[in-house]
Amino acid sequence: MNVQLSVESTQQEPLVWLDNFIQVYSQLSVDNLALLDKVYHEDILFTDPMHSVQGFDQLKKYFNSLYTNLESCSFNIVQVIHEGNQAAIYWKMTFVHPKLSNGCEIEVLGNSQLQGCEEKVIYQRDFFDLGAMLYQHLPLVGRLIGFIKNRAASYV
Repeated sequence: MNVQLSVESTQQEPLVWLDNFIQVYSQLSVDNLALLDKVYHEDILFTDPMHSVQGFDQLKKYFNSLYTNLESCSFNIVQVIHEGNQAAIYWKMTFVHPKLSNGCEIEVLGNSQLQGCEEKVIYQRDFFDLGAMLYQHLPLVGRLIGFIKNRAASYV
């Protein structure tokens, strides 16, 4: 995986929790979810547009359910901005699900707001377009969304 990082910070000391997060997500795939143990605090609060979970055990269950039907999934970390125990990570996720987009690769841009504690991530909030990830790749709903987008673009 090719990872291009642009790190902006007002400090110079290394942040173990942030370095671990970047390293793990740069190699995370459907086959190595056990790597999440290295990244997340036992009291993690994780929120994304689909779900919110509290605690590492719940997060692990959530990730297992998300990755169950994926044929592949990878992250490309594009930019990292951090100060103190806070960070913003900008990424591109590429995944293949056999029932979405005829089994072709889907790319989704997103970002994560992170907070570190005791050398692990204790808070993560992900922001991404759920329509670009899921809805527009469903056979019937995708056509409807495409129609709506085309109509909206014709008015601009």
